[in-house]
Amino acid sequence: MIKKLSVLAVSMALFSSCVSKKIYTDLEDKYANLKKENRSLTDEVETLSADNTKLNNDLDKLQAAYDEAVAERDRLQSEYTATKSNLDNLKASYEALEKNSSAEIAKNSKKNRELLAQLEAKEQALAAENERLEKLKKELESRSQRVAELENVIAAKDANMRALKDAISKALTNFEGKGLTVEQRNGKVYVSMENKLLFESGSWYVGAQGKQAVKQLGSVLAENPDIAILIEGHTDNVPYKGNAQLSGNWDLSTKRATAIVNILRENNSINPENLTAAGRGEYAPIASNDTSEGRAKNRRIEVILTPKLDEISKLLNDI
Repeated sequence: MIKKLSVLAVSMALFSSCVSKKIYTDLEDKYANLKKENRSLTDEVETLSADNTKLNNDLDKLQAAYDEAVAERDRLQSEYTATKSNLDNLKASYEALEKNSSAEIAKNSKKNRELLAQLEAKEQALAAENERLEKLKKELESRSQRVAELENVIAAKDANMRALKDAISKALTNFEGKGLTVEQRNGKVYVSMENKLLFESGSWYVGAQGKQAVKQLGSVLAENPDIAILIEGHTDNVPYKGNAQLSGNWDLSTKRATAIVNILRENNSINPENLTAAGRGEYAPIASNDTSEGRAKNRRIEVILTPKLDEISKLLNDI
């Protein structure tokens, strides 16, 4: 390709003064196209080289285990060959001494029996090692397949959680800037709603706007039956001095979480078994309680959506 570019460049230089403008322009275009094609091929070679390096690294790990088993098999084969050679030598000695001494014959006969027993033991060990080697090879193949299946399942669940986050963000667009955020991290989706969207101060009654937001969230969750839904209530660190029926911030946060669960349960398509309400009180702040802005952020409901990991757990147990 570089040779073609060089020839074309020289051709353009030689004929630029003696050919028509159209021919010169065509040569320029061809030169530009060849440069572009050269860059594309160079990028492709680098990409293929990187892929090849990764595949070679994976292959080396499997090859190391395989080579270890082959080395053990070869060691046993060598011992077997040496023992067999020793037996053959003793047989030759036995034949030479057979005529000279019955005592020597008896001694060599005993050695022969011992060597035969050793030889049989080596044969059995070699056969067992060959069997172990084949079993290891099959186990490596099976484990590689299960790892690939696990990676596919994890990738699919991550994709599903991204799609769930996007669906929730789209459904709750009207509440952006009103104390509602939607994030995805650590394989989970977090929907955070500040109290100003949901509750009056010291109350666990959900207002009309907050109820609408929770119902719109529920409409998305109803379409995802394989998601575990944890509703956490959070407060700031200001001691609760409202309703005497409550014991404090922890009790208030629990009642607020339960209020959100009750709204979600109005949607019959949401499986109640997927719902969990929890009160965290003031003990999981996301901002400093030293400012009014920080305390406002800490007074919130967090809906934590987690994919069910039964399939992944099974694959991990099988590896």
